[in-house]
Amino acid sequence: MIRTCIVLTAAVYTATLAPAQSPDSFEARLKRIIARPEFRHSRIGVEIYSVDRKRVLYALHPDELFIPGSTTKLLTIGSALELLGPDFRFHTKIYGTGPIGATGTLQGDLILVGSGDPNLSGRIQPDGSMIFENEDHAYDSMAGSAPVPGNPMAVINEFAAKIAAKGIKRIEGRILADATLFEDGPRELGSGVVISPIVVNDNLVDVVMRPGAKEGEPALFTIAPVTRYVKITNNVKTIAAGGKAYFHWSTGDMGNPDGTHTATLNGEIPLGASEPILRTYRVPQPSKYAEIVLSEALATAGVTVSGTNTAPADFKDLKRFYTADHELAEHVSPPLKEEAKVTLKVSQNLHASMMPSVVGAYLKKGSDDPLQSGFDLERGLLEKAGLDITAAVQSDGAGGAAMFTPDFMVHFLLHMANQPFFPDFFKALPVLGKDGTLVEIQKSSPAAGHVFAKTGTYGGGNALNPTGGILHGKGLAGYIDTKDGHRLVFAAYINWVPVNDFTTGTKMVGEAVGEIAAAAYDGFLN
Repeated sequence: MIRTCIVLTAAVYTATLAPAQSPDSFEARLKRIIARPEFRHSRIGVEIYSVDRKRVLYALHPDELFIPGSTTKLLTIGSALELLGPDFRFHTKIYGTGPIGATGTLQGDLILVGSGDPNLSGRIQPDGSMIFENEDHAYDSMAGSAPVPGNPMAVINEFAAKIAAKGIKRIEGRILADATLFEDGPRELGSGVVISPIVVNDNLVDVVMRPGAKEGEPALFTIAPVTRYVKITNNVKTIAAGGKAYFHWSTGDMGNPDGTHTATLNGEIPLGASEPILRTYRVPQPSKYAEIVLSEALATAGVTVSGTNTAPADFKDLKRFYTADHELAEHVSPPLKEEAKVTLKVSQNLHASMMPSVVGAYLKKGSDDPLQSGFDLERGLLEKAGLDITAAVQSDGAGGAAMFTPDFMVHFLLHMANQPFFPDFFKALPVLGKDGTLVEIQKSSPAAGHVFAKTGTYGGGNALNPTGGILHGKGLAGYIDTKDGHRLVFAAYINWVPVNDFTTGTKMVGEAVGEIAAAAYDGFLN
């Protein structure tokens, strides 16, 4: 999901449909959706293709570019699965730069080398699968958002245990995190998390709040992980029952000389709040975060650290230690097909934003621009598949800078359906009314459980209506297993929808694209 304001210009189109055969036909139902007053200034594009009949069943503005939001992640993840392989695994390693003395002292630095693995977290289960919350913690302003179950430091603790098992009791040098696979980068546009090849707990610190015992008391905070990387001051007060909760971080996150930070969370939480409320702290420098939490995990495992990080590390020089005889620990990720599930089910923006750089870094080793290299490889894949590149615009992995035609998206999904890894790609998609970002959409529809598709949202503010905003783009694209046993491939986009309230407006337009899919589920029976 993307919520960043952009400025684009586009013509406004009026939809015209052929006369429908019955009130329950797909065309009749779509016409009623288009005729709603909330869409009178909007553009709608739809294409529906029958896999069995090998033809387009319906198209509305199929060759016009639409803002797709996070349906862009279909290309990002689909191309990564094809280029890297569904069983690709990240190997994150720790190296020492000196010998281990007889007393258990590592006479040098300890270096965690970022591999681009987005899941140094608590997502990994004993069977190698990954878990997720339908409302991901990165989208902490959304009702129902919750931390990922489990210990967010699970992988970091695993590293510390392996270091201690080597007989290391003391580290004479520094704890370093090498983020040069691609540098700690900008914040991605949707959730504001910093992009990095080292990702601990999705580069977040989770803050879960509950009301105090009575009005005027501070809120009760639970912070995970508890780390000296950031000291969070609790300035959230408990207010009377029935009041409205609101929260905001103070401007001017204070960075300290040692790389730690100080932040203040302000706001109000009403008495009787039925569910805890999540707000996350977006880590400004993921590599420093990794260094600090690793040093804390080592201390817990009985390993002391003597060195301090007072000067920038020269990782070009330190790379000479990245050899088997200097390796102290390794974490091997679950296969990429499991990461695909996390990214697509919950629309995990950070993971998607990383992926083009990951692809470029691994397949174009030594590239000065892994991000562009990743897109070059994706373009080659799309051209080889015979897709019309002029019908696609993409400059990030998550959907903050993208436009596609419905016809292009349908044909990309048809290409995916012909790949040997398609079952993994298909299983990673949200299911209408059942899970992921579709869990609350069309829950009571007969189509619930039969539409497997990626959602997309891209919106921004409106100074003329500061309590509302504009949905630049809302989309849904994927596969439908119809009532009569056929498979459809579809893409549906609604662009340019002014809303008075962003939360309710997003839900309204989300239901509308869900209705389009539900209408297709049983609207082509003749």
